[in-house]
Amino acid sequence: MRVVSLVPSLSEAVAESVPGALVGATDWCTHPAQLSVTRVGGTKNPQVERIVALAPDLVVANEEENRAPDLAALRAAGLTVLVTEVRSVPQAFRELARVLTACGATARPRWLDEAEDAWSAPPTGTAPRTASGQRARAVVPVWRRPWMVLGRDTFAGDVLVRLGVDNVYAGHPDRYPRVPLDELRAAACDLVVLPDEPYRFTADDGPEAFPGLPCALVSGRHLTWYGPSLAEAPRVLSEALRAVRR
Repeated sequence: MRVVSLVPSLSEAVAESVPGALVGATDWCTHPAQLSVTRVGGTKNPQVERIVALAPDLVVANEEENRAPDLAALRAAGLTVLVTEVRSVPQAFRELARVLTACGATARPRWLDEAEDAWSAPPTGTAPRTASGQRARAVVPVWRRPWMVLGRDTFAGDVLVRLGVDNVYAGHPDRYPRVPLDELRAAACDLVVLPDEPYRFTADDGPEAFPGLPCALVSGRHLTWYGPSLAEAPRVLSEALRAVRR
């Protein structure tokens, strides 16, 4: 198999599970660290001609991360495109198994079993709680200028729920709503969760916008990627949620 991946987490999954199959990946595909394949542009602006020139047997993509016109152009060029949809942890496991089988995996990788085991009983007891002992309700920005947050039906939102943190905007009609900062500050939340991707929130860029609210700086890869990182995500994220900045 010759595979091109347009999704960073799927690139990592294919590279780790089907060595030698991956021949192309986006500029944002940073894992595994030693990944050495042809780069084909970004997730939102892949270089279709370069992908076609690689003559892949399969292109793997995602309905959220990749644009429909780009996928249509690849299909029009005669390429087979497998598009995943991942909006929950269980769905991630199903889609990963489907992708790896399509990419020629002859056996289920150990990391996938380890990830399912890790999520079968995630460490919810370490999540922040309200003074009355209730589950914490969080605002989860993913961008600023303009401010955007997790809304309904997202993989990252499901990850947090399974770790004991509820998303204030889970009932919003949009999946990634734009919400003015003053509204975010006024939201009835107990916690602000700040990942380091897609926007790179840091200790000096993010918490200052929410004075008086506890902020948890978390790994965006562990919050939003569905691949080998899933095996350690419950532990890594739980530790970050424990280390809340006030």
